[in-house]
Amino acid sequence: MSRRKKKHHHEDHVDESWLIPYADLLTLLLALFIVLFSMSSIDAQKFNAFSKAFNQIFAGGTGVLDFEAPMPQSENDTKVNPKEEPKQEDIDKDQQELQDLQKKVNTYIHNKKLEAKLGTKLTDEGLLVTIRDNVLFDSGKAEVRNVDLNIATEISGLLVMDPPRNIIISGHTDNVPIRNANFESNWELSVMRAVNFMKIVLRNDKLDPRWFSAKGFGEFQPVASNNTKEGKARNRRVEILILPRFQD
Repeated sequence: MSRRKKKHHHEDHVDESWLIPYADLLTLLLALFIVLFSMSSIDAQKFNAFSKAFNQIFAGGTGVLDFEAPMPQSENDTKVNPKEEPKQEDIDKDQQELQDLQKKVNTYIHNKKLEAKLGTKLTDEGLLVTIRDNVLFDSGKAEVRNVDLNIATEISGLLVMDPPRNIIISGHTDNVPIRNANFESNWELSVMRAVNFMKIVLRNDKLDPRWFSAKGFGEFQPVASNNTKEGKARNRRVEILILPRFQD
Protein backbone atom coordinates (compact mmCIF):
# COMPACT_ATOMS: atom_id res chain seq x y z
CA MET A 1 0.00 0.00 0.00
CA SER A 2 2.81 2.40 0.85
CA ARG A 3 4.47 1.66 -2.47
CA ARG A 4 1.39 2.63 -4.39
CA LYS A 5 1.12 5.87 -2.45
CA LYS A 6 4.73 6.67 -3.13
CA LYS A 7 4.37 5.88 -6.79
CA HIS A 8 1.15 7.84 -6.99
CA HIS A 9 2.86 10.80 -5.30
CA HIS A 10 5.68 10.65 -7.87
CA GLU A 11 3.23 10.66 -10.79
CA ASP A 12 1.40 13.72 -9.42
CA HIS A 13 4.62 15.79 -9.56
CA VAL A 14 4.77 17.59 -12.93
CA ASP A 15 7.98 19.20 -14.22
CA GLU A 16 7.04 22.81 -15.04
CA SER A 17 10.52 24.07 -15.92
CA TRP A 18 9.48 24.33 -19.57
CA LEU A 19 7.24 27.27 -18.67
CA ILE A 20 10.23 29.59 -18.13
CA PRO A 21 11.59 29.61 -21.70
CA TYR A 22 8.00 29.55 -23.00
CA ALA A 23 7.16 32.70 -21.05
CA ASP A 24 10.35 34.39 -22.32
CA LEU A 25 9.40 33.51 -25.88
CA LEU A 26 5.94 35.00 -25.46
CA THR A 27 7.46 38.18 -24.07
CA LEU A 28 9.81 38.52 -27.03
CA LEU A 29 6.99 37.92 -29.51
CA LEU A 30 4.85 40.52 -27.79
CA ALA A 31 7.67 43.05 -28.01
CA LEU A 32 8.18 42.25 -31.68
CA PHE A 33 4.48 42.71 -32.51
CA ILE A 34 4.38 46.04 -30.67
CA VAL A 35 7.40 47.30 -32.63
CA LEU A 36 5.97 46.13 -35.97
CA PHE A 37 2.59 47.68 -35.19
CA SER A 38 4.13 51.04 -34.39
CA MET A 39 6.47 51.24 -37.42
CA SER A 40 3.84 52.77 -39.68
CA SER A 41 3.61 55.94 -37.60
CA ILE A 42 6.60 55.79 -35.30
CA ASP A 43 8.42 58.96 -34.31
CA ALA A 44 11.78 59.49 -32.64
CA GLN A 45 10.37 59.55 -29.11
CA LYS A 46 8.45 56.30 -29.58
CA PHE A 47 11.38 54.65 -31.25
CA ASN A 48 13.63 55.45 -28.30
CA ALA A 49 11.10 53.99 -25.90
CA PHE A 50 10.69 50.78 -27.86
CA SER A 51 14.42 50.51 -28.44
CA LYS A 52 15.10 50.84 -24.73
CA ALA A 53 12.50 48.21 -23.93
CA PHE A 54 13.75 45.81 -26.56
CA ASN A 55 17.38 46.14 -25.44
CA GLN A 56 16.38 45.50 -21.84
CA ILE A 57 14.54 42.34 -22.85
CA PHE A 58 17.55 40.88 -24.63
CA ALA A 59 19.81 41.92 -21.80
CA GLY A 60 17.70 39.86 -19.39
CA GLY A 61 16.23 42.89 -17.65
CA THR A 62 12.70 44.11 -17.30
CA GLY A 63 10.01 42.87 -19.65
CA VAL A 64 8.39 45.15 -22.17
CA LEU A 65 5.15 45.33 -20.18
CA ASP A 66 6.96 46.92 -17.24
CA PHE A 67 7.89 50.05 -19.22
CA GLU A 68 5.82 53.19 -19.30
CA ALA A 69 3.74 53.69 -22.43
CA PRO A 70 5.00 56.15 -25.02
CA MET A 71 3.62 59.66 -25.21
CA PRO A 72 -0.02 59.69 -26.36
CA GLN A 73 -0.31 59.68 -30.12
CA SER A 74 -1.71 62.90 -31.46
CA GLU A 75 -4.05 63.09 -34.38
CA ASN A 76 -1.24 64.31 -36.62
CA ASP A 77 0.93 61.32 -35.71
CA THR A 78 -1.32 59.02 -37.70
CA LYS A 79 -0.60 60.92 -40.89
CA VAL A 80 2.57 60.81 -42.92
CA ASN A 81 3.83 64.37 -43.38
CA PRO A 82 4.85 64.85 -46.99
CA LYS A 83 8.05 66.69 -47.81
CA GLU A 84 7.27 70.36 -47.83
CA GLU A 85 7.55 71.82 -51.30
CA PRO A 86 9.52 75.06 -51.56
CA LYS A 87 7.54 78.18 -52.35
CA GLN A 88 8.01 79.74 -55.76
CA GLU A 89 9.19 82.97 -54.16
CA ASP A 90 11.94 81.03 -52.36
CA ILE A 91 13.00 79.37 -55.62
CA ASP A 92 13.08 82.76 -57.37
CA LYS A 93 15.12 84.24 -54.54
CA ASP A 94 17.54 81.33 -54.73
CA GLN A 95 18.03 81.80 -58.46
CA GLN A 96 18.55 85.53 -57.99
CA GLU A 97 21.27 84.82 -55.43
CA LEU A 98 23.05 82.56 -57.93
CA GLN A 99 22.77 85.22 -60.62
CA ASP A 100 24.22 87.83 -58.28
CA LEU A 101 27.05 85.46 -57.43
CA GLN A 102 27.72 84.87 -61.13
CA LYS A 103 28.00 88.64 -61.67
CA LYS A 104 30.43 88.84 -58.76
CA VAL A 105 32.64 86.09 -60.22
CA ASN A 106 32.44 87.61 -63.72
CA THR A 107 33.54 90.96 -62.34
CA TYR A 108 36.55 89.29 -60.76
CA ILE A 109 37.40 87.53 -64.04
CA HIS A 110 37.12 90.78 -65.98
CA ASN A 111 39.21 92.79 -63.52
CA LYS A 112 41.95 90.16 -63.53
CA LYS A 113 41.74 89.77 -67.34
CA LEU A 114 41.18 86.03 -66.99
CA GLU A 115 38.45 85.63 -69.61
CA ALA A 116 40.54 83.12 -71.58
CA LYS A 117 41.15 81.00 -68.48
CA LEU A 118 38.01 81.21 -66.35
CA GLY A 119 34.32 81.18 -67.18
CA THR A 120 30.91 80.88 -65.56
CA LYS A 121 27.64 79.32 -66.62
CA LEU A 122 24.28 79.16 -64.86
CA THR A 123 22.80 75.68 -65.37
CA ASP A 124 19.94 73.60 -63.99
CA GLU A 125 22.46 72.04 -61.58
CA GLY A 126 23.67 75.38 -60.25
CA LEU A 127 26.36 77.97 -60.95
CA LEU A 128 29.31 76.39 -62.74
CA VAL A 129 32.73 78.07 -62.57
CA THR A 130 35.25 76.55 -65.01
CA ILE A 131 39.01 76.93 -64.58
CA ARG A 132 41.39 75.76 -67.30
CA ASP A 133 44.01 73.35 -66.00
CA ASN A 134 46.90 75.48 -67.31
CA VAL A 135 45.85 78.18 -64.84
CA LEU A 136 46.66 75.96 -61.87
CA PHE A 137 48.74 72.94 -62.87
CA ASP A 138 51.74 71.90 -64.89
CA SER A 139 51.16 69.17 -67.44
CA GLY A 140 50.68 65.78 -65.78
CA LYS A 141 50.92 67.30 -62.27
CA ALA A 142 48.26 67.57 -59.58
CA GLU A 143 49.84 70.18 -57.28
CA VAL A 144 48.64 73.77 -57.63
CA ARG A 145 51.58 75.88 -58.80
CA ASN A 146 52.93 78.39 -56.31
CA VAL A 147 52.49 81.22 -58.79
CA ASP A 148 48.78 80.40 -59.02
CA LEU A 149 48.06 80.04 -55.31
CA ASN A 150 46.77 83.61 -55.22
CA ILE A 151 44.11 82.78 -57.83
CA ALA A 152 42.86 79.83 -55.79
CA THR A 153 42.88 82.02 -52.67
CA GLU A 154 40.93 84.81 -54.36
CA ILE A 155 38.40 82.32 -55.72
CA SER A 156 37.90 80.99 -52.20
CA GLY A 157 36.86 84.46 -51.12
CA LEU A 158 34.16 84.48 -53.78
CA LEU A 159 32.72 81.26 -52.31
CA VAL A 160 32.00 82.76 -48.89
CA MET A 161 28.20 82.93 -48.61
CA ASP A 162 25.74 83.39 -45.78
CA PRO A 163 24.09 80.97 -45.44
CA PRO A 164 26.59 78.65 -47.15
CA ARG A 165 25.82 76.39 -50.10
CA ASN A 166 26.93 72.91 -51.07
CA ILE A 167 29.88 73.10 -53.45
CA ILE A 168 31.32 70.31 -55.61
CA ILE A 169 34.84 70.63 -57.03
CA SER A 170 35.57 68.27 -59.92
CA GLY A 171 38.63 67.50 -62.03
CA HIS A 172 38.56 66.68 -65.77
CA THR A 173 41.17 65.73 -68.37
CA ASP A 174 41.43 65.16 -72.12
CA ASN A 175 41.63 61.62 -73.54
CA VAL A 176 45.39 61.45 -73.93
CA PRO A 177 46.53 58.47 -71.81
CA ILE A 178 48.77 59.24 -68.88
CA ARG A 179 51.06 56.86 -67.05
CA ASN A 180 53.84 58.15 -64.88
CA ALA A 181 55.35 57.56 -61.47
CA ASN A 182 52.44 59.32 -59.73
CA PHE A 183 49.37 58.43 -61.79
CA GLU A 184 48.35 55.39 -63.76
CA SER A 185 45.29 57.00 -65.34
CA ASN A 186 43.63 60.31 -66.15
CA TRP A 187 40.99 59.42 -63.61
CA GLU A 188 43.53 59.41 -60.78
CA LEU A 189 45.04 62.68 -62.01
CA SER A 190 41.64 64.37 -62.15
CA VAL A 191 40.72 63.24 -58.64
CA MET A 192 43.93 64.56 -57.10
CA ARG A 193 43.68 67.88 -58.92
CA ALA A 194 40.21 68.39 -57.52
CA VAL A 195 41.30 67.43 -54.01
CA ASN A 196 44.45 69.58 -54.05
CA PHE A 197 42.59 72.61 -55.36
CA MET A 198 39.90 72.12 -52.71
CA LYS A 199 42.59 72.03 -50.01
CA ILE A 200 43.86 75.44 -51.12
CA VAL A 201 40.33 76.86 -51.18
CA LEU A 202 39.61 75.55 -47.68
CA ARG A 203 42.55 77.40 -46.22
CA ASN A 204 40.01 80.20 -46.00
CA ASP A 205 38.74 79.89 -42.43
CA LYS A 206 35.45 81.50 -43.45
CA LEU A 207 34.56 78.36 -45.42
CA ASP A 208 33.13 75.27 -43.73
CA PRO A 209 34.61 72.01 -45.15
CA ARG A 210 31.33 70.21 -44.45
CA TRP A 211 29.78 71.97 -47.44
CA PHE A 212 32.48 70.83 -49.87
CA SER A 213 33.13 67.64 -51.82
CA ALA A 214 35.59 66.63 -54.56
CA LYS A 215 35.18 64.39 -57.61
CA GLY A 216 37.32 63.20 -60.50
CA PHE A 217 35.86 62.34 -63.89
CA GLY A 218 39.00 61.79 -65.94
CA GLU A 219 38.28 62.12 -69.68
CA PHE A 220 34.69 60.90 -69.39
CA GLN A 221 32.84 64.22 -69.31
CA PRO A 222 34.33 66.26 -72.17
CA VAL A 223 32.89 69.66 -73.08
CA ALA A 224 34.57 69.70 -76.51
CA SER A 225 35.96 67.29 -79.08
CA ASN A 226 39.28 65.68 -78.24
CA ASN A 227 40.12 65.61 -81.95
CA THR A 228 41.60 69.10 -81.85
CA LYS A 229 44.24 70.78 -79.73
CA GLU A 230 41.78 73.47 -78.72
CA GLY A 231 39.18 70.89 -77.73
CA LYS A 232 41.67 69.01 -75.58
CA ALA A 233 42.59 72.26 -73.84
CA ARG A 234 38.95 72.95 -73.01
CA ASN A 235 38.48 69.46 -71.61
CA ARG A 236 41.42 69.84 -69.22
CA ARG A 237 39.75 71.78 -66.46
CA VAL A 238 38.66 72.10 -62.84
CA GLU A 239 35.02 72.93 -62.21
CA ILE A 240 33.35 74.48 -59.18
CA LEU A 241 29.64 73.69 -59.02
CA ILE A 242 27.71 75.87 -56.57
CA LEU A 243 24.43 74.10 -55.93
CA PRO A 244 21.01 75.71 -55.56
CA ARG A 245 19.32 75.47 -52.20
CA PHE A 246 16.23 73.89 -53.76
CA GLN A 247 16.49 70.97 -56.17
CA ASP A 248 13.88 68.96 -58.04
